[in-house]
Amino acid sequence: MPLVKDGKITGDGFVHVADDAEISGDGAILMSAARFLQDPEALSRRSGRTGVIWPNNRDVDDLVPYLDRLAVVALVFPTFRDGRAYSQARLLRERHGFRGELRATGQVLRDQFVFMLRAGFDAFEVKKPADAEAFANTVKRYSVFYQPTGDGRMTALHRRMMSRHSESASQ
Repeated sequence: MPLVKDGKITGDGFVHVADDAEISGDGAILMSAARFLQDPEALSRRSGRTGVIWPNNRDVDDLVPYLDRLAVVALVFPTFRDGRAYSQARLLRERHGFRGELRATGQVLRDQFVFMLRAGFDAFEVKKPADAEAFANTVKRYSVFYQPTGDGRMTALHRRMMSRHSESASQ
């Protein structure tokens, strides 16, 4: 499955670990929330990078104590009509200050890509290579937005205000 990150199609450096598989101490791994929560202290302190696949029906507050030790949180879109992962992404970025990779997985569709970016996602697992190419191109297409969101981009209003402020300061 192609991974789009930072506007580029890239390989996934994380190995998906089954719930019953042994976990090594090194290497980058991505595991289910159920597996992670069996022993989150030990798993979040391993020497390799650790990521968790977090379902959209689970409260992100259960993950908050470990966020500073997680490299990736993959939020699941089970269907394209289910937008709970958008809310989870905004909570993780805006309320809890998560700075690691926030990955969208599951039913990740082209027409929702910009909304996912604006919610704070920065990596996307897509089903088709053609979708990966479209996602990579979309990142470059939009540079100005009206609504403030968790992706850290300045809004059009703030740009205008800064421009006016710098003009009046130079006079």
